Amino acid sequence: MRQVRSIWNGAISFGLVSIPIKLVNATESHSISFRQIHTEDGGRIRYRKVCELEDREVAQAEIGKAYEDADGTMIPITDEDLAQLPIPTAKTIEIVAFVPADRIDPLQMDAAYYLSASGVPAAKPYTLLREALKRSQKVAIAKYALRGRERLGMLRVVDDVIAMHGLLWPDEIRVPEGVAPDTNVTVRDKELDLADALMDTLGEVDLADLHDDYREAVEEMITAKASGEQPATTPSPAPGAKVLDLMAALEKSVREAKESRGEDPATKKPEAKAEVRRISPRATPKQTPGKKSTSTTTKKTTTAKKSQSQSEPPPKKTTRTTKKTTTTKSTTTAKKTPAKKPTPRKRTA
Repeated sequence: MRQVRSIWNGAISFGLVSIPIKLVNATESHSISFRQIHTEDGGRIRYRKVCELEDREVAQAEIGKAYEDADGTMIPITDEDLAQLPIPTAKTIEIVAFVPADRIDPLQMDAAYYLSASGVPAAKPYTLLREALKRSQKVAIAKYALRGRERLGMLRVVDDVIAMHGLLWPDEIRVPEGVAPDTNVTVRDKELDLADALMDTLGEVDLADLHDDYREAVEEMITAKASGEQPATTPSPAPGAKVLDLMAALEKSVREAKESRGEDPATKKPEAKAEVRRISPRATPKQTPGKKSTSTTTKKTTTAKKSQSQSEPPPKKTTRTTKKTTTTKSTTTAKKTPAKKPTPRKRTA
């Protein structure tokens, strides 16, 4: 990890073990910032910090903090006042408990930090806490003070580093009252099946492959304007119609998701594929070995049966031919049956 300026120095209190650490921001913003300008002449609009009593601009070094009372009175608060607060978390991340990670509501998640061991003596206790967190498969809940207030934090292991997520206090999470639909809605099983199919079609994604398309488009637009070119424009999509049929909308979503993944929307699962086969005429029953017939009358009988299945009503000749065929079969079988050879007599010596 490249050297990043620490924003807080202190220690982790792990029982009687103290681990000197530095707090480093774990995230950074890549959003493009804009300046305010005067639209008539392009002049820069700036904010100046002016003292109301003296009516003059003051430098940052002259600016401090104060609490405004209900009557408008300003009560000055210095950094020394905050540092001398009678709380143990002023310079310490105090671990108060270890809990399973799924006990933490994602709604409580706030800013993320990396905790860096401060100095060589901190390496051993730092590693001890890291390995203990790994083996227990739990996270540590801690309290710490930062930027003028006490906060709640969650310590967990990321690779070989202890990371801390700032947590909102439970009373800072609003109850979702009046947010859910206030009407009774029944969802059918078929609609759920289609929703499941859409989820399966979209599949999973590697979060590392996702990127900010909006920021890239803004950068390209700025580059084009800086070079005096006309930025490329994308036609705005047509406004979507009202969804009147939820089933139709889900089916269309599944089709479009398959097309975007290069799949054929018409393909279905094997068990759902319908197959239509042409019904063939009933085959002639198999004959037992030794009863094959090569007579011409048998071939005629087969042709007669096929014509009977294709036309209505069947001709009467078919019946007569069939009868003749039966006689022919028996005669042919009788001719082909070989005579038994006489058993030779044994000669006596």
